[in-house]
Amino acid sequence: MKTLRRIRTPLLIPAAALSLGSLAWTSWSLVDLLGAGAIGLTVAIGADVIWGSVIVAEARGVRVAGRRWVVPVIGIVAMVAVAAFLAWHGASRDSVPMAVVGPFLPLGAKVIWMLALADMRDPAALTEDEQLALAEMERGLVFEQAQHEMKMRRLAMEGDFLLAKVGVDFDIELARQEKSAELWRRRPIELPTAIERPALGPGEDPDPDPDPDGGSRIRTDPDLDPEKPSVDPEPNPEDALPLPAGPMTTQDAVRIAVEGNVTDPDAVLRYVRKVGDTKAKPDTVSRYLRKYRRSA
Repeated sequence: MKTLRRIRTPLLIPAAALSLGSLAWTSWSLVDLLGAGAIGLTVAIGADVIWGSVIVAEARGVRVAGRRWVVPVIGIVAMVAVAAFLAWHGASRDSVPMAVVGPFLPLGAKVIWMLALADMRDPAALTEDEQLALAEMERGLVFEQAQHEMKMRRLAMEGDFLLAKVGVDFDIELARQEKSAELWRRRPIELPTAIERPALGPGEDPDPDPDPDGGSRIRTDPDLDPEKPSVDPEPNPEDALPLPAGPMTTQDAVRIAVEGNVTDPDAVLRYVRKVGDTKAKPDTVSRYLRKYRRSA
């Protein structure tokens, strides 16, 4: 936040002039004090850079560890050190005027710069406490924004996980239904288990003629009354039950048999194997038969 006016103070001109003179005097004094020739310029230039950097930092309002007064204190300490070197240079030359007047130039430049910076400050600018309060609020806002973004990212990740899980469950259920439909389509073409014939003995005809005499042989039966009309054998009770359009489960077949008044276990078993599972177990059929008998 700006604390300096756009219109520069007139004190900038004398401050800049004194700074140039101070830099020249300080550089020459340090080179002469060190007696190292041209290499001594490095030390002199380094001292001038330190002094100029402190002035720029103070003008920009730089804070060290959140405190603004640290930079002006560093500038004062640097000026005292430069003044001490200049006084030492005058003493080494056995010149009291040089030792007394020499430090006056950088100290005067420092004072003029302090006045110029104070004059350049905007009286309507925020105070230090107000700027710190605003900075604290800004940091809190940035933190809350980052925290909100993290929460939104977490919610987005959880949503993606749930969508992926639902998609997998849907694919599994769809595959299961397709397999069930395929099995149901294939059940009508299932063939019953072939009836095994007993092994034939030596000399037995695998396909004997039921009437070798061509129907001319008279069959005799001591218990058969020729005057009594013949009676067809009793039909199976399960033959009267309806035949479904498609395969049925064992439980449904037993239920239909009981509803049709067929309760004989053998008849029910034959009906179940006829319309449902050709390999239905008698124990399973008996269990369902007892269940529907009790509920009837």
